[in-house]
Amino acid sequence: MEYNEKHIKIIEAAEKLFSDNGFNGTSVRDIAEAADVNLAMISYYFGSKDNLLVAIFKYRGENTRQLVSEMIENKELSPLEKFYTLIDFYIDKFQNQQCFHRVMAREQIIHTHGPVATAILSVKKTNMELIKQLVQEGQRKKQFKKEIDISLMMNTLFGTVNHLYTTKHYYKELNNLQSLSDEQFEKQLRKKLSVYLKTLFKAILTYED
Repeated sequence: MEYNEKHIKIIEAAEKLFSDNGFNGTSVRDIAEAADVNLAMISYYFGSKDNLLVAIFKYRGENTRQLVSEMIENKELSPLEKFYTLIDFYIDKFQNQQCFHRVMAREQIIHTHGPVATAILSVKKTNMELIKQLVQEGQRKKQFKKEIDISLMMNTLFGTVNHLYTTKHYYKELNNLQSLSDEQFEKQLRKKLSVYLKTLFKAILTYED
């Protein structure tokens, strides 16, 4: 599906409201007001609030697929450098799309069947296939180990980034970083997380010490 400006405006408004108030705590009227569109337009474009929730996952999933696919096709980077780029991409994605990831975390627990679960599973399968391609490239070039549990590895990436950003206020307190401004803290958090994950993934993927 091609998303025009109106689609995206509605999707982003719904995403923020679902994140703040939950799916059941958000009405279609709330979304229309936040997106500054006519109530009937949401029904016209998406049919229902449930379909709009599905559209959020499809929209974000397709954006991620395009960007990661382009990165994987980059001929100038080694497989490990591509993983490093991938790590930074996902850190930035979580940092910049925290509303979406709060919705994702909540809905994948609630929905185990139906259209929403199918949309979430599709996003996960697409991510898995792209990462699999990258791992296989490294293995063909004998730069990566043969036995790599891609699913656990990606859960380590997503789980670590998601948990840290979801609970970053605790991280700030536990590490005595209260004196930092929000901007300084976000910058330091991103840098430390990037270095940590790249060190971890290098150990998981390669034969190097």
